[in-house]
Amino acid sequence: MMEYSLMSDAELVQLMKLDDRNAYTEIYHRYKFTLHNHAWNKTRNREEAQDCIQEIFTGLWAKRAALELSSNLSGYLYTTLRNHILNQMLRRNVQDKYMASIQNFVNTEPVIADHLVRENQLRLLIEQEVAALPPRMREVFELSRSEHLTHREIAERLGTSEQTVKKQMTNTLRVLRIKLDVLAIFILISNF
Repeated sequence: MMEYSLMSDAELVQLMKLDDRNAYTEIYHRYKFTLHNHAWNKTRNREEAQDCIQEIFTGLWAKRAALELSSNLSGYLYTTLRNHILNQMLRRNVQDKYMASIQNFVNTEPVIADHLVRENQLRLLIEQEVAALPPRMREVFELSRSEHLTHREIAERLGTSEQTVKKQMTNTLRVLRIKLDVLAIFILISNF
């Protein structure tokens, strides 16, 4: 039985390249504490340091067949760890900038799409409520709002008195206001 703890780093690397898991385990146990301390000193976060160590050793095993060490194993592991931590910091910096720009956009830019959606919802509700009006009230309302006719012009077109048109418009607007106030409040509440 081989005594892995007595082997040099170069011998362990050669065995690991031949898929010897025990050699890999010995390398792990030999360097995990010093690498963890180094990672903790750079990150000041125990979980993040542990994740870095896991990444480094996972990568070491994954790249074992192609691993060509021109220097010593400890130098390779420290360099790999340092690069990994720097990449994490750069990635976090990019993420922080991205999140800050999103937050800045949310805080400063008007949310046009949301307003357009609400406006379209309200327009559809108005159209539905107008369609539900009694035929004569709907006709008076549409002539007033769609064709922009005055009460007198509507009365002449429908063959009724101007007072009747005014009364129908007042009643129509009152009915719509009551129904749409309740519906508008419902839309506002459902969007939050």
